[in-house]
Amino acid sequence: MPTFGTPQLKLLERLCNVIAVSGDEGEVRKIVLEEVKPYADDVKVDTVGNVLVTRNGRGRKRARVMLDAHMDEVGFLILDEDGEGLYRFETVGGIDVRVLVGKQVLVGRDHMPGVIGAKPIHLMSADEYTRKVPLDSLRIDLGLSGKATVGDCAGFATRFRRVGPSILAKSIDDRIGVATLIELVKQAPSNIDLCAAFSVQEEIGLRGAKVAAQYFNPDLAIAIDSTPANDLPLHDGSENVSYNTKLGLGPAIYVADGSTLHDPRLVRFLRETAEAEGIPYQIRQPGGGGTDSGAIQRSLAGIPTVSVSVPHRYTHSPVSIARIEDWKHTLNLLHAALERITPDLVAVR
Repeated sequence: MPTFGTPQLKLLERLCNVIAVSGDEGEVRKIVLEEVKPYADDVKVDTVGNVLVTRNGRGRKRARVMLDAHMDEVGFLILDEDGEGLYRFETVGGIDVRVLVGKQVLVGRDHMPGVIGAKPIHLMSADEYTRKVPLDSLRIDLGLSGKATVGDCAGFATRFRRVGPSILAKSIDDRIGVATLIELVKQAPSNIDLCAAFSVQEEIGLRGAKVAAQYFNPDLAIAIDSTPANDLPLHDGSENVSYNTKLGLGPAIYVADGSTLHDPRLVRFLRETAEAEGIPYQIRQPGGGGTDSGAIQRSLAGIPTVSVSVPHRYTHSPVSIARIEDWKHTLNLLHAALERITPDLVAVR
């Protein structure tokens, strides 16, 4: 099994604590380049900002395998200044406006601290109190001395914490995938040519992954992501039987989601690998959402794809929670799968 311990957790902490809203992924890109350059045969940053890493295997008959993890996170874009340090903003990616009021943010390249403000409960009318706060009534407040520029990005200011068996952080989606992919580059098996895409702009339309897939032209691809766990009790206290994934049950292998019917050969291969290696796993129940596999699958003349995700709660909010063991088992499954891949895996339907 690949190495997993304190260095991997420290790497994830670094990745989660930086700000890299879609379209402005530079802070994550810098960490990725520092980590992978000593191990890569080739490293390229393309024109849209993807980090494209190749690590060649050995031997004459090798599959060309693309692994993808997106660097970007949801966040905010400064639109205009209202004066006295107050700024109108728009969301970048899918964010529930209900979670925003009173949350701390960091704005711009200098990480100017601010808070998302709204009318306090004491001053609300009865109608306002029962109504959802509209986005256009919120402001990012930087204080009188704070200064931002139209076009600046902002992200949640949450800091990474480990609490017993759990990780609490912003942007677990998909920094946990980025950390996993970094480790797979470092510990790549020699039976394949590993093509690692650290992609941009997944949260606003899977944009970077399509470009990366066209660059690599792989035989098959695996998207590494973090999927929402709908495993909380229902509002009436009854048993939740409609969950899609659960914390603590291991990596989630996709069968179908909102953008992709995942290749059944690869789904079967991952399940067989997990069972042969004694690695716990779960099937992500078909439904909405999606990963970069949706763009990769449709690239060029078509690429066989599958997705594997670490489950987490409270997606696209100021703080998410995941289990360390789920992440460890995800890394183990992917590494074991890479060791078993041959060109024959997708040679026939």
